Amino acid sequence: MEHSSKSARQSPTPDELAVWREYVETAEALRQALAAGLQSTSGVSPGDYAVLLALSEAHGHKLRSSVLAEGIGWERSRLSHHLGRMENRGLIRRRKSGSDSRGAEVELTDDGARTFRASSAPHLRLVRRFFIDALAPEDLEAIGRVAKSLRRHLNEVAVESVSPDGG
Repeated sequence: MEHSSKSARQSPTPDELAVWREYVETAEALRQALAAGLQSTSGVSPGDYAVLLALSEAHGHKLRSSVLAEGIGWERSRLSHHLGRMENRGLIRRRKSGSDSRGAEVELTDDGARTFRASSAPHLRLVRRFFIDALAPEDLEAIGRVAKSLRRHLNEVAVESVSPDGG
């Protein structure tokens, strides 16, 4: 969707702000419901689940900590503190990277893999209950298109912001 530079600088209309606010508040309510449900059914936080999911999908069930941080969208310091707590619980282990002494690899332990598997089914049931069941099939398709459009736009804006003429 093309927007002129004038519309890019224009404040949102009251109707646009109402849609924005509904989106933000609903997304936060959904996030909180999923987090509470995941914690109560599995004893796993959303942060734990994000780390366990990324490691379970990684080749060899391990990733460099910098790659993991980028993959789940966290600052490296936040990830480091969280990994310390997960390591203390035996869910992951950290090792110095063989190729780079400054880097560390994060590896899923057997206990971490079991915890991930045990938490996945309840988590997916919550996704169905709180998100999928609330929507008609055509609404779900529309949300998918909207999410893709937003992601594409965010990627374009990110590229523009790092280019020399991006402002």
